[in-house]
Amino acid sequence: MRITMEGASEEFERKLLALFAEHRHELTVTADTEWTVDRADRYLRSLPAGARRFAEAVVVDGDGHADADALRSIVGRLQGPTVALSRAVPRGVREGWWPEGTQAPITVVYDPDNP
Repeated sequence: MRITMEGASEEFERKLLALFAEHRHELTVTADTEWTVDRADRYLRSLPAGARRFAEAVVVDGDGHADADALRSIVGRLQGPTVALSRAVPRGVREGWWPEGTQAPITVVYDPDNP
């Protein structure tokens, strides 16, 4: 049996996946780990102000990319915001906001010439 769920609320999805988990020995369950507008909104609202500004600078102002120097000019030290960003997705999984396996929407790209 294959079940496809579209347009269901996150609460309904969570309850249904919990029911499936009770029968995991009989089923293979995969969940949609793609980012939606609702998930992105919740992600951003869960961030402290500096990390939220960091995310806005990357996604909105930088069209998906921002230099470290540009980010420093906006938020100061990068350590605080990057720690908050790295903890947001695991916290969302724990809280049931999105399923296990959801990838972080913002990832660090290291410059090998500038450690």
